[in-house]
Amino acid sequence: MAEKKHISFALLQILQEETDENHILSAPQLLDKLNKRLDLNIERRTLYSNIDILRQAGYEISDFSENRKGYWLKSKQFDKGEVLLLCNAVHASHFISHEQSEALIEKLLGTLSVNERKEFRDTVYLPNHQKSENDTLFRNIEDVSEAIFQRKKIRFVYLRYSSRKQLVPRRKDPYIVEPRYIVYNDSRPYLITTSEKHPGFTHWRLDKMQNVMMLDEPVRKMKRAEETEAYQYASNKLFMWTGETQWFSFLCEERIMDQMIDIFGPQMKILPASEGQFTARIKTTENGALFLAQQFLDVIELIDPPETKEKFEARLRRRLHEE
Repeated sequence: MAEKKHISFALLQILQEETDENHILSAPQLLDKLNKRLDLNIERRTLYSNIDILRQAGYEISDFSENRKGYWLKSKQFDKGEVLLLCNAVHASHFISHEQSEALIEKLLGTLSVNERKEFRDTVYLPNHQKSENDTLFRNIEDVSEAIFQRKKIRFVYLRYSSRKQLVPRRKDPYIVEPRYIVYNDSRPYLITTSEKHPGFTHWRLDKMQNVMMLDEPVRKMKRAEETEAYQYASNKLFMWTGETQWFSFLCEERIMDQMIDIFGPQMKILPASEGQFTARIKTTENGALFLAQQFLDVIELIDPPETKEKFEARLRRRLHEE
């Protein structure tokens, strides 16, 4: 037989798991569930006193005087909409493996009532077949974050896809770098690093790192100017292409404005153009600019600098000739 001091905890579990705005339990129903769960013969006044204890602890519980039906827990860790948004984001993220996605989604759904969980599963989306094969992402984030906090270098193996579509080490020897920041760009997590051997910054996909180990060697202290440069590096590396950044101009149709702001943010430089068009000034790498022009070929024209425009047009001519 459970001790009576466990009643408040068991009551909270029932309210969390089995109640929501559309599934309300009356006092007799709550008593019946408590008695079965704890093997006790609880009186109604004991139920009321434990509801008061939960309210004093900060839990918002709706009762008969408010809804004319019974009791349900209004204050939960996450709202239903928040949980569904997070679950959909986890499912859609290619860089999280299928196993890790399922485990994380189950944890998120665990904050909802059983009925809300069923509602979510009944509207489940199609399987995401683009999930990463590397299941070390969460551990990588933990280890890298700790190294950044401790200001220590890290060593890791970096993976790439082989011709057989398998993740294999990029090179035999592991990389040793100074971890600086974790950023999300192009819907993927990256680690921004520096190195004593090479000037400037480098970026790595966190979901393609393996065997991450924090070393005893401290990282060099960054100057404030370098911290600003790191932010600009992450912001200007369109699709995280490598190379030097410079300014590019694109003549865009107005219907692409939403997508451009989604990519570059509302701070994107906009210049006037003819009716129904606008000119976007973007600082990125040449490979990033060429990729953007190719992705939005029907609504974007790369117009400056001239040498990059010529390179893009030559690339298109080669493709047409090959076809």
